[in-house]
Formats: sequence, C-alpha cells, structure tokens
Amino acid sequence: MAATKLTPPFQTFIFDLDGTLLDTLDDLAVLTNDVLAEFDMPTHTREEINSYVGNGAKALIYQAVPEGTPQDVADAALARWKEAYDLYPNDLTHPYPGIEDMLAELRRRGCKLGVLSNKFDRGVQFSMNKYLPGAVDVQHGEDIPNGFIRKPDPHGLLTVIEELGSTPARTVYVGDSPGDIHVARNAGCYAVGVTWGYHDPSDFVAEGWEPDVLADDPEQILALAPEAV
Repeated sequence: MAATKLTPPFQTFIFDLDGTLLDTLDDLAVLTNDVLAEFDMPTHTREEINSYVGNGAKALIYQAVPEGTPQDVADAALARWKEAYDLYPNDLTHPYPGIEDMLAELRRRGCKLGVLSNKFDRGVQFSMNKYLPGAVDVQHGEDIPNGFIRKPDPHGLLTVIEELGSTPARTVYVGDSPGDIHVARNAGCYAVGVTWGYHDPSDFVAEGWEPDVLADDPEQILALAPEAV
C-alpha cells in the first residue's frame, strides 16, 4: 500500500506489544509446548512457534495443534493455554534493547503513549505491568466484548487514539508485522515497521504493506516526535 501523506512531528505513539516492545517468544514457546504436551500432542521448535504468533492466542494454538485436531479439542487446548498463562512466570520475556529509554524520552517530550496488541487483553495487562509498568498511558489487547477486535480491524486503534485525546493524523502506530502496517493504514495513521521483531523485514514488501519508516533501532522512532527541549 502507498505510504500516507502525514509528516512528523507526531504527538501520539501507539505500539504493538509482542515483537515490538517485548521479546516474549521464549515464554510463548515454553508455555505452548507445555500445553501441547499435556494433550499428548507433538511440540514445536522456537522457530515454528515464531511463525504462529502475531494474530492472538487462538491463532497460535490452532496452528500449533496437529492438523485435523477436532474443534472441541483445539478449543480445550486454547482454554488450558489461557489458564496456564496466569500461572506461568513469564520470566524469559524482556524489553528489546533501547525500548525503555525510547518510551521514557517520548514521554519527556510530551507525547501520548499507548499499546494495542492482538494478544488477549489479560496477557497484555500482565506483560505490560510486569515489564514496562507505567510506561504508557493506555494499553489494550484483544477484548471483543469491549470493542477491541483483532487487527487489522481499525476499531481498536481508533478507540485507543480517542482515549488518548488524539487524532489519526497526529498518531504513529509502530509494529513488527505487515498486519501492523495494515491496521495503521486502515485507521489513517503514520505507519512504522521495526526490524528487530518476529518478522523478516522483507515481509512488509512481500505482503504489500510497506511502512512509512522501517526502523532498525528505537532511536529512529524519536526522530518522529517533537524536538527535545
């Protein structure tokens, strides 16, 4: 898709979570494989789990269970995964290098900050409160009853923008996947892709969702904010 015509500086920055702010892959791999083992199903490599993430827990589990698994069994595995998530320590997760400093600097420059993820909302609240407490103003995951539908549906992103008292034209959405660029376009935001996450940078072009900026380092995101004072 063609780049937007929006130009910096921007006042609002909203981020994807897994693969953008936090590297959660090792925990996702261990937790998913533990659940699969409980159901006597084959486990997967870290790389295979990586290929399943990005579209929420349901998509992760439905791809992780063996092909032909009955729907009720797949749903039982998903329910067990969510139950186990609350008990699992998630102690292998960590912010990517430079993320904490970048968020602190954006806040120092007066920017409004948010998170919108396809991760189920309870998982977003847990991860953010444990690893980046207080770093953003608003944080949401998939929560269909409250209108936070999985990206690239723009409704959730537009809701976060409204909660932050901003507008799409003043907002940057940052993510590591083509789907993140897709939702930014759907909402009318400036789109930033990052190269340090779970997707190869070539995926953006290959899937037809090229960002306005492809950042190799969190410092590059600061260039889109107002100048430091």
